[in-house]
Amino acid sequence: MKTSYFFPLLIIVLIIIITDLYAYKGLKAILNQNINLISNNLFKYCFWSFSIIIIGIFITIFLSLPYINLAKSYIYIFNLASFFMIVFFPKLVFISFELIEDLLFYFLKLFNSDLNRFLFISKTGLILSIIPFVLFIYGTFFGRFDFKVRNIELSFNNLPSNFNNFKIVQFSDLHIGSLINNEAKLQEAVDLINSQNADIILFTGDLVNNFAEEISGFEQILKQLKSKYGIYSILGNHDYGDYYTWKSEQEKTNNFNSIIEKEKEINFKLLLNENREIYIDTQSISLIGVENWGKLPFPAYGNLDKALEGIKKENFKILLSHDPTHWDEKVLNKTNIELTLSGHTHGMQFGIYTDALKWSPVSLKYPRWGGLYKENNQMLFVSTGLGYIGYSGRIGIPPEVIVITLKCN
Repeated sequence: MKTSYFFPLLIIVLIIIITDLYAYKGLKAILNQNINLISNNLFKYCFWSFSIIIIGIFITIFLSLPYINLAKSYIYIFNLASFFMIVFFPKLVFISFELIEDLLFYFLKLFNSDLNRFLFISKTGLILSIIPFVLFIYGTFFGRFDFKVRNIELSFNNLPSNFNNFKIVQFSDLHIGSLINNEAKLQEAVDLINSQNADIILFTGDLVNNFAEEISGFEQILKQLKSKYGIYSILGNHDYGDYYTWKSEQEKTNNFNSIIEKEKEINFKLLLNENREIYIDTQSISLIGVENWGKLPFPAYGNLDKALEGIKKENFKILLSHDPTHWDEKVLNKTNIELTLSGHTHGMQFGIYTDALKWSPVSLKYPRWGGLYKENNQMLFVSTGLGYIGYSGRIGIPPEVIVITLKCN
């Protein structure tokens, strides 16, 4: 087995064993108060049999990774991550309470040597551990394909009158390699997009996880996307193949070029630091697309100055830029771009995203992580994405299709 696979496997197995040992200690203490010896032994055999099966599954999949097709490997890795979260996080909640109880008990024991063991804190942890179990089950089996349409109207003083009620459909972060074996779900998403009757469809990056081959087999579904003025796209950080160790720079370049060709094949008009004029009769708006631009460790290939070349200052402008940090660093108060559309964050695929309340842990890194942001006369809309990566699920942050209707003030 390659060293690159051995160390992650070793760490995961050690985490599972240590967690299970501590969880077993706490559960056994609770059960000893309530069940007889035969039932206690049955629990022991079931608990450790299940633990051994989980470790066996992890070892089997990790040993198989070098022999799995790279494009298809993501579905195994992400499903494995989901399974890990379903079984690990409830235990983590329980042992956190168990640890608090242990620390409190041994501290009080210093002052009262006759103190008997109390278990109300760990029992509380056991009850609360049901919450992450239910959440991760829901997110894995239902949340990741619970497609939602998010409608928004945006008004501008300088929008050409012919573009009043112009309907933009934005989707982002497809990560199509994660959808292998779920072609019917992609078809459902495409049908949902087409049902919006878009004037224009805009895709804001991360078509793949790393490899051009991920797109193979999905072409005919993606070709069904339709809009009056076409489908335009940009690249996201995952579209450059930067997260894989290639045998050579040429192999990486070939993969990148294949992704570009695939975008053409599925009728996506890819904007690489360039712009297009969208006309309705004699009036037009400028559509600008930059390559990915992000703060470290994310790559900064985008060149906004180049993308703006040839555009009149007074033109109404829409910018496609995958990473929302680009807006703060290069767009806001530095240009007169009225509307920027981004993605990238996924809303961490976990949080709360309603009209009344919006929160996700990803806000600690990206203050502008989902929805609409306004400053002065400039606006940014960040899509939380249609696909998923890492964890094969979504909890509270549904996969979304954005419908933006432009209005004249």
